[in-house]
Amino acid sequence: MQEKPILEKAERIRDVIRYIKRFKNAAVVIHIDDDIIDSPLFVSHIRDIALIHQAGLRVIIVPGARKKIDEVLSQNGISWTFEHGCRITPNEAIPLIRNAAFDAANVVMTSLAGENLTAVIGNWVRARGKGVLSGVDFGTAGEIDKLDDSTIQTVLDNGFIPIFPCIGWSLNGKPYNISSSQLASQIAIHLQADKLFFLLPNAELSENYFTIPSDIGLSPEGCIPAMNLEELDEFLKANKKKNEKILPLLHLAKKAVTSGVTRVHILNGSIEGTLPCEIFSDLGSGTMIYKSNYGKFRAMRREDISAVLSLIRPFVRKGILLPRTEKQMEAEYNDFIVYELDGAIRACAALHMYDRTQAEIAAVAVDENCSHIGVGPKMIEYLIEKAKTISIESVFILTTRTADWFEKQGFVPDEINTLPQKRLEKWTPERGSKLFRLQLR
Repeated sequence: MQEKPILEKAERIRDVIRYIKRFKNAAVVIHIDDDIIDSPLFVSHIRDIALIHQAGLRVIIVPGARKKIDEVLSQNGISWTFEHGCRITPNEAIPLIRNAAFDAANVVMTSLAGENLTAVIGNWVRARGKGVLSGVDFGTAGEIDKLDDSTIQTVLDNGFIPIFPCIGWSLNGKPYNISSSQLASQIAIHLQADKLFFLLPNAELSENYFTIPSDIGLSPEGCIPAMNLEELDEFLKANKKKNEKILPLLHLAKKAVTSGVTRVHILNGSIEGTLPCEIFSDLGSGTMIYKSNYGKFRAMRREDISAVLSLIRPFVRKGILLPRTEKQMEAEYNDFIVYELDGAIRACAALHMYDRTQAEIAAVAVDENCSHIGVGPKMIEYLIEKAKTISIESVFILTTRTADWFEKQGFVPDEINTLPQKRLEKWTPERGSKLFRLQLR
């Protein structure tokens, strides 16, 4: 009776171990919005960052300081404006901005010290003034000119966590204010980081707040777990008139991924545990932006047999799939394709050919954690295209529980006696599988 919950726990543990191995020594840039720094969950997030660091990831932190800067400028009667995400202030504001930025960095450093971690705040960013653009004088706003690579690598190699205040320095020592989110993105690009995280409150890319294009998969909670760059473009186009804080981050995410950052994650900092959940599980807790190589279909290999048998076992228990033995899989694995996600097999299906006119799509199984991101239809489409390339006239499926799903993919009911003789001999009235067919030509 306890086999299923134990198996589920084991799978979660296996995932964690697999991701720890995968991301050991990976560079991870974390931008922490200052609303999170001021929130009750900040301590919990710092604890999670400590665990991530202890797991062997190389963590870099960029804290936001917008609220602190707003506060200190208001206290001193200094006004400001924003243009293209940059704060524009008079020159007398920059000492106050610098102090506020370092105050925010100190809060993070002190909290990390409470977790027995050594963090270092440094002036590793060389900047230059943005100057005058389209008639707008950006004054104290700067942009990154260069990063001190060797010092940053030394800090990381010594096991310390570098913290970047949102300040850059010119060659003659003049400070400039830099957008912290843009700074995080540029650092991730420069270091070719494996991951860039934007941790901010109530960051939810869901149908509650946005228009979601129909071909973007949603989680059971109605949120977008992941988008490739093509899907991201569709999303941005559908929501270009919205004035949401997340949208500029998505534009930064696109630039980062296009420029070599492996993955960018938008995380809801109002949820405890969102960071480790995003790193150490397949679909995480937020929204991941990636190129089109996150998950992939490929031919099954002999060494995949054990993983595929584990994948289909729950479907066998429910009576959806017929049981298969290891010996059967040894004989048939060349008929199978699998969907591999970060090194784990999360879906499978087979194309069995009986003659030059008919082929069967069988053993379709998708891990329930991936069932909402469109893997099943893409896998069927993949096999249909494969059948077309070898001039198969029609493909068919036999099912007891998933007729509606296959009808949605374009299959139509057919008579059992139209099955090829070899497959008809295996059909039994006791099981009563229904036949659905898709004509290819």
